[in-house]
Amino acid sequence: MVQYRVFTDMGQCNESDVTRLLALVPPLRSAYAMRYKHLLGQWTALKAWEMVKELSGWDGEWEVDDRGKPYIADGPYFSISHCKQGVAAAVDGRPIGIDIESIRRVDEALIAHTMNAEERAYIHGSKDVAVAFTQLWTRKEAVLKCWGTGIVDDLRGVLTRPEIARYEIETMVKTDYIVSICTSR
Repeated sequence: MVQYRVFTDMGQCNESDVTRLLALVPPLRSAYAMRYKHLLGQWTALKAWEMVKELSGWDGEWEVDDRGKPYIADGPYFSISHCKQGVAAAVDGRPIGIDIESIRRVDEALIAHTMNAEERAYIHGSKDVAVAFTQLWTRKEAVLKCWGTGIVDDLRGVLTRPEIARYEIETMVKTDYIVSICTSR
């Protein structure tokens, strides 16, 4: 059964909480979090780990596959994501992908580069271009995380591949952010 959590109280982001979280995480995750130069990046990377730990009960070190995707050896599948508006984590017994993105203005070049003709028509026909784009973007990224590939060269065909029929994607639209979760059926 899919378990997920979205945390949006970004006011907790401070140096003392980063210090607290650093004391709780394994060395690999600590090193990953500290690669971020800004406090928000460090804190969200650490908070995501804490959320996976709470959802899964796992308290060990994560492994990293040859593509850089973290995983728990002999443990549940998980996925994490963070942005300026929040942190999201999901855990399941099957491969899973989650993405959270802030809703923000998007330029036409990015739309053209990442969306196919049908998706561009959907975006431009919507009441809010930023919301429509972010919905599609989070869906694509959740699928790619579920597949374990991460961002690929051509994002335009992600949601139209035949194998997409074997997956379920749930999208939640909030005021400042959008979250999508992808699981296999």
